[in-house]
Order: sequence, then C-alpha cells, then structure tokens
Amino acid sequence: MVFTFWKDIIKERRSQIGSSAWSSKQTKSLLDRLIEEGVSDNQINQLALELFIGGTDTTTSTVGWAIAELLRCKEALSKLQREVKKEIKSGKITESQLSELPYLHACIKETLRLHPTTPFLLPHQAQETCEVMGYTIPKDAEIFVNIWAISRDPKIWDDPLSFKPERFLGSKVDFRGQNFEFTPFGAGRRMCPGLSLGLRSVELILASLIQGFDWVLPNDDDPSKLDMNDKFGVTLQKEKPVKLIFKPKQLSLVA
Repeated sequence: MVFTFWKDIIKERRSQIGSSAWSSKQTKSLLDRLIEEGVSDNQINQLALELFIGGTDTTTSTVGWAIAELLRCKEALSKLQREVKKEIKSGKITESQLSELPYLHACIKETLRLHPTTPFLLPHQAQETCEVMGYTIPKDAEIFVNIWAISRDPKIWDDPLSFKPERFLGSKVDFRGQNFEFTPFGAGRRMCPGLSLGLRSVELILASLIQGFDWVLPNDDDPSKLDMNDKFGVTLQKEKPVKLIFKPKQLSLVA
C-alpha cells in the first residue's frame, strides 16, 4: 500500500518532536506542523495521498497532450528537436539547462492553453453581492471559472484551436496569475502550490524524450489523424491515449 512509503518517516518525526532535543525555534516542514497541531496519522496519509496523486496525474496528462500536439505539428516538433540538439550538446539534460530552451517553454505553454490540466478552477465563493460584466453575482454564490473556454476564446486568441507555440515567443503572457486570459494554474493566493515543481517535471520529461528518442506511431499511422477528443474530469485527459513507439537515439552521455 502506498501509505507504507512514508509510514516510517511519520513515526520518526513524531519521536523527534516528542523528545527533549526538539526545539520550537528550528525550521519545520509541513509534516512537523501537522504533527504539532495534533493531526492523526490517518489524516496525514489522506492529505499526502491527495498531494501525490494531484501532482502525478496533472504532470502525466500535460506530457501526454504535448506529445500528441507535437506529433500532429511536424514543424513544431522539428523546431523543438533542433533546439534541444543545439543547446544540449551531450549528457543528460539538467534543470539548469532548461532556461536555454525557450521553444520548449513555448510548446508547454501552448499545450496548457489548449489542454489546461483542470478545465474548471476549484469553486470560489462570492464574499459580497457584486456585478460583473452586467451579471449580478449574489453573496455566497459558488463560482466556477471555465479555463478551457477562456483559453479557446477567439476574441482573445488568434486562431485559438491551432497549436502555435510561436504565439508565446517574445510574449509577456505567462501562467503566474497576472494574465487572466491564461490561468491554467489559477491566480491569487489560492493558485496551484505545485506550479514550479510540476512545470519543471514536465519540462525535464519532455526535453529528455526529445533528446533521447525518435517518436514513431504504430503501423506508420498518420499523426494528423490522431483523435484529440478530451474527457472532462478533475483533470483533462485524452479520451484515447496516444500509443507511441520510442526508438532510442545514440547519445554521448557524460556521467
């Protein structure tokens, strides 16, 4: 069971916090704070499981959508392959090298625009009755923000249904919560706390797959005919996952 992975960690921290050597002034982790507040092992297990599933599910979903879009757009895939080959001369890609791959960042942004990990932001509650764009929002009303629809609005985006990473090159539009036309991670105090870690994971995975493998569809299927229908849920998934063959490239890896 997945809980066994961190069972010993929780036990160890509980014993340390209860000892005389424990200082209330030392730097504390989230786990330390939960234990100090009297949170039970079962409650910690449920919270950790939600964080674990939430992080892995959104990351794999975004990588899957990016692969599908790049397969359908040969020009974008070729451009990304050239960038990775030019900037990463040899060895495995490291986190510090990601800043040298602007087209990779643009591809991920465009993927998140077309396929936001969560199509609806978690509901917010109106603190007071207010009027927004001619609509009266009553106090205590639960409000869902349709990120999926905003990201495909032709009034905001040029050719919104096409995969065009170039639209983000040289653009100041970002997903840090300051540009409300593009908020796949939410905005404000309650935006996704795992943004930085999740983004780095997607970047490293996608760049490594580009660097290390050639991508081939089974039976030489036509990438332009890939089924891109989505399946709405807590996260946005492909209705039919991409089946792909990865052929390893010959790399000069540096230990």
